[in-house]
Amino acid sequence: MTKNADLSVDIFQITTGSSEPIYRQMVEQLRRQILGGQIHAGDAMPSVRDVASGLGVNPMTVSKAYSLLESDGLLVRRRGLGMIVAQRHTQFNEAESRLELLRPSLERVGLEAQQLKLATADVLQMLREILERA
Repeated sequence: MTKNADLSVDIFQITTGSSEPIYRQMVEQLRRQILGGQIHAGDAMPSVRDVASGLGVNPMTVSKAYSLLESDGLLVRRRGLGMIVAQRHTQFNEAESRLELLRPSLERVGLEAQQLKLATADVLQMLREILERA
């Protein structure tokens, strides 16, 4: 059995000026990385203390994010050893789950497009161009 990676604090990119709370940013980023295959089952999460220090946030913020991910079944607590990424035992449509993670961002884009009175076709064309460049 191969040893899984110990993840670093760099897995999180926090936007401090965002209206989205820091713990929620962490939760959503980790969900995307797990569902997107960048982070794998068995990978060891950095400690709460390391993440808090590396990001310059309160340890309770990190603890809250980890607890939410644990309650969602994405992380598992190992007593005395920290958190690891959980094995996924349930069957679900991963593509649909990954797509659903985009919903909040797309809803914000939709609202902004409505506020700016932009034509749907123009917004969709811009999104298509952005996706083709990515």
